[in-house]
Amino acid sequence: MNFLTLENVSLRYGEKLLFDALQLYINKGDKVALIARNGTGKSTLLRVVSGEIKPDGDSYKTYLRPDIRIGYLPQEPHLHPSNTVLQEVFLSEDPAIQAIYRYEQAMSRHDEAAIAEAAQVVERLRAWDAQTRAEEILHKLDITDFDRVVGTLSGGQAKRLALAKLLVANPDFLILDEPTNHLDIAMIEYLEQYLLHPQLTLFMVTHDRYFLEHVCDQIVELENGKLYPYPGNYSTYLERKSLRKEMEQTTLQKTRKLVSHELEWIRRMPKARTTKNKARIDRFASLQEEARQKLTQDAMQIDMEPDRLGSKIVEAHYVTKSLGNRLLLKDFAYNFKKGERVGIVGPNGAGKTTFLKLLSGELKPDAGKWVIGETVKIGFYRQDGLMLKEDKRVIDVIREIAEYLPLKKGLKLSAEQLLEHFMFPRSQQQVYASQLSGGEKRRLHLLQVLMGNPNFLILDEPTNDLDILTLNVLENYLSDFPGCLVVVTHDRYFLDKLVDHLFVFQGNGQVLDYNGTYSEYRSGDDFSFAAQTDTKEDKPPSAQAVRFQDAKEKKKQLKKVERTIEELQSEKKKIMDWFLEGHTDLDESQRKNIRLKEIEARIASGEEEWFVLAAELEDAME
Repeated sequence: MNFLTLENVSLRYGEKLLFDALQLYINKGDKVALIARNGTGKSTLLRVVSGEIKPDGDSYKTYLRPDIRIGYLPQEPHLHPSNTVLQEVFLSEDPAIQAIYRYEQAMSRHDEAAIAEAAQVVERLRAWDAQTRAEEILHKLDITDFDRVVGTLSGGQAKRLALAKLLVANPDFLILDEPTNHLDIAMIEYLEQYLLHPQLTLFMVTHDRYFLEHVCDQIVELENGKLYPYPGNYSTYLERKSLRKEMEQTTLQKTRKLVSHELEWIRRMPKARTTKNKARIDRFASLQEEARQKLTQDAMQIDMEPDRLGSKIVEAHYVTKSLGNRLLLKDFAYNFKKGERVGIVGPNGAGKTTFLKLLSGELKPDAGKWVIGETVKIGFYRQDGLMLKEDKRVIDVIREIAEYLPLKKGLKLSAEQLLEHFMFPRSQQQVYASQLSGGEKRRLHLLQVLMGNPNFLILDEPTNDLDILTLNVLENYLSDFPGCLVVVTHDRYFLDKLVDHLFVFQGNGQVLDYNGTYSEYRSGDDFSFAAQTDTKEDKPPSAQAVRFQDAKEKKKQLKKVERTIEELQSEKKKIMDWFLEGHTDLDESQRKNIRLKEIEARIASGEEEWFVLAAELEDAME
C-alpha cells in the first residue's frame, strides 16, 4: 500500500537549487531515513512531504494517502503556549484521546466522581490500551508536570512534549525531523524500540547512526539536489555509497583523461572551424564541466601538538555539589591520567553538565576540591554555546583565538584550513556570524574551542545539530587528539567510537566509574550496577555475580594490554620512520635496531597475552 509518492519535485531557495526532479516512494511499513549535509534541504523536503511547502512548477506529483493518520514533528514544534502540558498532550479530535484526557485530568485532581465517569467513557470506547500506552510514553519521556504552562518550557522540554503528543496520537505515518535531539540515552533507546513496530511507517531525518542501523530499512541521501536510494540500514548504506563513489571516481578519471586528449586535439586544430570541429569543441566543453565535479574528499590528517601535560592533570578530592534541593554529586574522587577519554552518561537532570562546569572551574563545589595541574589547558565546548560577535566575519571569529594551530614536525594549520576541514569553505568564511544557521554557529563555537589548542578537552553535547559528514570529521579529529577528552553526549555511536571509560550518573549524587565502552556497559550484566549496590554484606555473591566480576577484571586487563600494544606500535612506527629518513649515524642506528627487536618481541608477547585473556573473558561471560 503506497503512503507517499513524490515525482519530478524541484525547488529553489533564491539562487540555490535544493532539489532537482526528485523521485521518492514510501509504502506501508517502510522505515526510511533521509541524510544530507546541513543546509542542503533535509528539513525543507520534510516540509514538502507534510504539505507545508509546494514544489516549483506545475509538472510535479505529490501524493499522500488521505485515509491515514499522519504525525509530523518539525525541528521547531508548533505548540499552544497557553495550554497546560496535559492539555497539549491530549489535544486531539479523536474521541478516545479526549476520553483519556478527561480521565487523566480527573486523576490529577483526585476527583473520584469524575474519575468514575471518565472511566466509563474510556471503557465504552475500549480505550484502556491507548490510555496505558499514553501513560508509558509520558513516563518514558519524563513528562510528569502536567499542570505546567507550555509557554514556560525550555526548547528541549518543548521538543519532548511535541514528540510525546505525536506518539500518543498513534499515527500511521510518522514524519520526524531529528527526533532524538534533547532526549537522553534511555529515552532514545525507548523511541528506537517504539519505532521498530512493524505497522509503523516512518520517514525521518536523524544523525543518530545507531538509530539508522537498528530502525531503518532504507536510507536516501540528498546530494547536489539529487536523491540516492540505498536499500538497507546504515552499514549497508556505507558499503553501497563507497561503491558508488568508487564508480564516480573511475568515471571522473576517464573523463579527465579524455579531456586531456581533447585539449591536445584542440591545440593542434587548424584555424578553419568546420561544423564537425565545432561539435567536437562543444563536446570538449561538456567533458570539461564533468571533470570539474567535486567528489567527497578524504578528511585531511591533522597531527596536533598541544602543550605537553605534566604528571599532575586533574584531581577530584571528594567533591560534593547540590543545586537547590537536588544532590548531584557526593564525595566524588578521581585522578585523571594522561590520554584518558571519558564519556559521561545518565538521565537528563542527573548533573552531567554541572559536573563539567565543576571540572572546568566555572562552578565551585559545596565540599571537597578540584586540583588542576599547572600544565593543563582546558578547552570547554558548552551545550548552550558562547555569544558570538555577530558583526564579525567567520574567519575573524577564529583568528581572534589564534592565527594557526601548531602541528607535529613544526608544521602549522591556519585558521582558514581548520575552517575548511570543518565544512566552512573559503567563500563562507567571509560571511558574517549573524548570517549563520543555529547549527553552523554551534560548529563555529566548537572551532573556537579547538583553535585554542587545549590539552584537556571538555565537550557538552557536541553532536547536536551536526550532520553525519561533519560528525565523521569531528570523530576523526578527536580520535587523533593526544590530550585528555571528557564528553557528555546522547550519541551512542559517538561514545563507542571515542571513549573507553564511563562515569555513569545514577542519581542522588552517585557516580559509577565503569571501565569500558557504552555498548559494553549497556549489554547484559554490565547494565545492572544499580541492583548490585543493594546486595547486603552478609549475603554471599551469586555464581552470576562472581562471573560478572571475573569478566569485568578480564576486560580491564584486556584494555591495559591493548594500550600497551598500541604504545609499542607507535614507538615502532617512529623508529621505522627514522630509518626511512636516511640517517647516517651508525651508533644511533645500532641502538634503534636493538630497541626495534625488543619492541617486536614485546608486541608478539602482548598479542599472545591478549588472545589468552580474550578466551578467558569469553569463558567468563558464557
